[in-house]
Amino acid sequence: MSKVSTGAAVLLRAVARNGRRLWTGTALAGVYQLCAALVPILIGVIVDRAVATGEVTALLGWTAALALVYLVGAVTYRFGARHLQRAIAEEGHQLRVELAAKILHPRVLRTGRHTGDLLAVTTTDAEYTSYLLDHIPRVTSALVAVTASAVALLLISTPLGLTVLIAIPVVLAVLTRTAPLIARRVREQQDQAGRASALATDLVTGLRPLHGIGAQDAGAGRYRRVSRHSLAATLRASRTQNAYLGASTMLSSLLAGGIALMAGWFALTGRITVGEFITVIGSAQFLVEPFGVLAVVPGWTAAARAAADRVAAVLRADVVLPPGTAVPDGCELRLTDVTYGPLAGLHLHVRAGEFVGVVASRPADAEALARLLAVPDGHSGDVLLGGERLETVDRDRARHLLHSEPHRTDLFSGTLATNVAPHDDDGGRLDEALRAAAADEVAHLHPAGLDMPVTERGANLSGGQRQRVALARALLAGPPLLVLHDPTTAVDAVTEQAVADGIRSLRHGSDGGYGTIVITSSPTLLAATDRVVFVADGVVAAEGAHAELVADDDSYRRAVLR
Repeated sequence: MSKVSTGAAVLLRAVARNGRRLWTGTALAGVYQLCAALVPILIGVIVDRAVATGEVTALLGWTAALALVYLVGAVTYRFGARHLQRAIAEEGHQLRVELAAKILHPRVLRTGRHTGDLLAVTTTDAEYTSYLLDHIPRVTSALVAVTASAVALLLISTPLGLTVLIAIPVVLAVLTRTAPLIARRVREQQDQAGRASALATDLVTGLRPLHGIGAQDAGAGRYRRVSRHSLAATLRASRTQNAYLGASTMLSSLLAGGIALMAGWFALTGRITVGEFITVIGSAQFLVEPFGVLAVVPGWTAAARAAADRVAAVLRADVVLPPGTAVPDGCELRLTDVTYGPLAGLHLHVRAGEFVGVVASRPADAEALARLLAVPDGHSGDVLLGGERLETVDRDRARHLLHSEPHRTDLFSGTLATNVAPHDDDGGRLDEALRAAAADEVAHLHPAGLDMPVTERGANLSGGQRQRVALARALLAGPPLLVLHDPTTAVDAVTEQAVADGIRSLRHGSDGGYGTIVITSSPTLLAATDRVVFVADGVVAAEGAHAELVADDDSYRRAVLR
């Protein structure tokens, strides 16, 4: 994946890697516009050399030439459009794939953008950037059309030709001065739209909890404010772009009208023939479109540049973790004097194959530990996996050995089966994982069973059902060391007992031997563990069997029985 640092570099790369189709399509588009520019010229020639003289042979010959021009124009337009549309579609696809790969980088992308904003960059901004491959042929063919018409007007009348050649650069120079303002407004519009998308994603994901605590009105109010900011930015960008479009259309129409008036005066005074007058009027009418294209070039370029700047910001973002080269010897986990967020000198040792519960007196401590084991960055002290620093282990290898399942996890559009076993190569373990997570009940409640449809983010499932499906997916993956953070907060007591027994049986039974860390305050899950570590104020305050800690430690008892 090539690294780009600016929006201009993204645009230049788009041109370079689509060069063959782009320039072929541009050449064909130029030929098409040349043919279109020749039409009024040929009509004027037919009037002067055939109609005015009454020569049938000349009429047939020039009419055949006009028909040939139409045929060439139709063929070049068809094949030119095919090349250009293919280039635009492929560039948009390549950008989306590249952005997705960057966002999903195994070493974790370092960016302050929310999920919704990243989604906007990957879709809308990637599309706007690829449109540069449409702007280039449009501008090129417009220049060809204007040049051909200007040459024809110069041959008919020097003042008419000079009017075109002088007026167009002046108009473009005036309009180009607005490009920075358009780029700024478009960039602001996309930023605000990204923030609104990010908040909408969060609110939809957490809709059930919001209803549960009665905070749906507050959430709606917050989204309403963000949406208003996005609307205001969109209106500002639209007003700027529409004002620019109106000014450019007016100027190009005035220019074409001025040429037509000059030609009419010249025809009345006998300085040009009737056929030449028809050519000038036809060319003036024809030039309205290429004038308009050239006039809106700064606006197009500004919009593409603004989108490309946002694309480049994601592509050039660094990753959190360094390249890993270490190879762990086993899956023993050891944290030594680790300080990270609220954790202050934490020591934790989990042997291979051990089932360990971690109870934190403060939720922030539990969040910090789960986050650290998922992305070992920004901490002091040692986090060792099999004797190697976790951040130096190759990420593919690290993810194979240690999987950290967050408390809030995502499901995807598809079915229950594709969410639990996305690769469809579970080797017969799917049923075991479903039973261990009590997710088989979710399938049994629907007539389609495992083919039950799952909507985006699992919105058609309850919170407990989502937790069980996500847990089944993690269990099916079968990592040697699995970290679970509050996997049963949304299930009832009976189901929670079934989950505790299922995890114990699947990962630590006679055929088990896997290691599991469950970060929770659930007495049911903790009772199934081999050992419990109690973390208070960022350090280990006690450890032992769950029943012993409940009997002997008041702080632990309050933490798990509250």
